Amino acid sequence: MYESGQLVHVGVVPGGQGGAAHDQAAVAQTATTAAPALAGPIESGPIESGPIESGPIEWRRHGLSVISYGLLYSGYGLLLVAGVALAETFGIRVAVRSGLIWGLAGFVAVVLAPATGLPPELPGMAGGEVTLRQIWWVGTVVTTGAGLALLSFGRGAAIFGLAVLLIAGPHVIGAPHPAVMTGPVPPELAALFAGRTLGVAMAVWAVLGLLTVTIWNRQRA
Repeated sequence: MYESGQLVHVGVVPGGQGGAAHDQAAVAQTATTAAPALAGPIESGPIESGPIESGPIEWRRHGLSVISYGLLYSGYGLLLVAGVALAETFGIRVAVRSGLIWGLAGFVAVVLAPATGLPPELPGMAGGEVTLRQIWWVGTVVTTGAGLALLSFGRGAAIFGLAVLLIAGPHVIGAPHPAVMTGPVPPELAALFAGRTLGVAMAVWAVLGLLTVTIWNRQRA
């Protein structure tokens, strides 16, 4: 709702109702100029203070999110299967209990490490150039996964040093960010969203790792 201008982040300034109205107008103007590419032009009019009802569009949006995340984590499960199969080709048997560790390692590589540079964002938040962000995200996932694999199965100081370089490299380079951080979304809401996203992702990855290794071992038995 913030990206469309239906809700705005308002800070009331001293001076009574006139100051608050002036502040609302300023924030509404910021929302209009900060997110036109994401939500289109924002209609002018009085700011609604009552509850916003959910309609068919909102339910469709939630449904598509559930479907997309289901497909996404199905793909992550296939990547875990590929990793377990590759480990077995090198003589490393993955026990069911180790599935939790594999799932958490996947969480670190795919979610936590990229989130340290590009945290989960709500619609309407300022962001860097999309292509550069995608390149940095993919590079971070690949190098972090490779570094964790070397730390887990490698031997020797040279391998350990290479693993550290792979994991730290993308963060030394730095993720692409806009020159000015602005937008209509309240920072408190953005922080809450990022925290909940990371917490849910960690739980899902842990369960995914356990299920993947359990099913794999049953099929191999």
